[in-house]
Amino acid sequence: MKTVRLPEDILAEPGGHPDDLAFRDYTAPIGSFKGRSVLSRNAISLVISGEKTIHFAEKKVEIKADEIHFLSTGNCLVTMDISEKTPFRSILVSFGHGTLDAFYRKYARRISGLGIPARNPDQPFLAFKKDAFVDGFIASLDILLRGGAKPSAEMKSLKFEELMLYLLEKHPRRLLAFQAFKSKDPEDSLIRIAVETNVTSRIGLEELAYLCNLSLSTFKRRFLNLYGEPPNQWIQRRRMEIARSLLERGREKPSEIYHKVGYRNHSSFTSAFRQSFGMTPKDFRSRRMDVPR
Repeated sequence: MKTVRLPEDILAEPGGHPDDLAFRDYTAPIGSFKGRSVLSRNAISLVISGEKTIHFAEKKVEIKADEIHFLSTGNCLVTMDISEKTPFRSILVSFGHGTLDAFYRKYARRISGLGIPARNPDQPFLAFKKDAFVDGFIASLDILLRGGAKPSAEMKSLKFEELMLYLLEKHPRRLLAFQAFKSKDPEDSLIRIAVETNVTSRIGLEELAYLCNLSLSTFKRRFLNLYGEPPNQWIQRRRMEIARSLLERGREKPSEIYHKVGYRNHSSFTSAFRQSFGMTPKDFRSRRMDVPR
């Protein structure tokens, strides 16, 4: 299953790297992408049309066209299913911790005057309903990006601040919940990226620990703190969730997907699936296909 790195794979210019603050008109035609992605920087998805489902490590989120979405660094979009009704189109705003820090420093007095508790619960994903202002903001960005010329750094900074200030005034507590992620431990982000991009790869815990530059014991301890369960248990559960999703679509047989979810042979996959769901992958697929659509 292909892994897309965001924002590098869609924001970088040929031969270059995306700026700390980058804007891109992003379109995914119907059924064009069913895979996994990794966020290496924070992002705002300003949805224009279509729907999609993304599976974080912690939860599943339905992305609708009447919302905009904030996604934090290091949270992996393990699978992304594009709606089969309408092409998905959004303006993707990618921003690093430097851009976020600069905004909080510039408006520190304004933020402190809001009286938001220091222990405001942090959120890796935020959704805000669109209103007339947000619709107008997206339309202005659409015009800007379709003009042909690359927006200047000053213009990008201005537009970023425009949206952030509006949300700060209208939804201060929720927006500032995103603040906590600017200081997230980089080792934790590295563990998430290494694990979640390789959840269906045939590599062991020793190799995952090596990718994170950690000893096996330290890796296991950090993993347990991050995910709340041991790595082998979490990896098997995620693989089974992915396998179930593939079987529910009904397009592939168990013998065609076991290698896609990290198993070396059909029998070990069948055993793990039965342990998780109380039936074989073949029986599960048959029952799903018998359900009236």
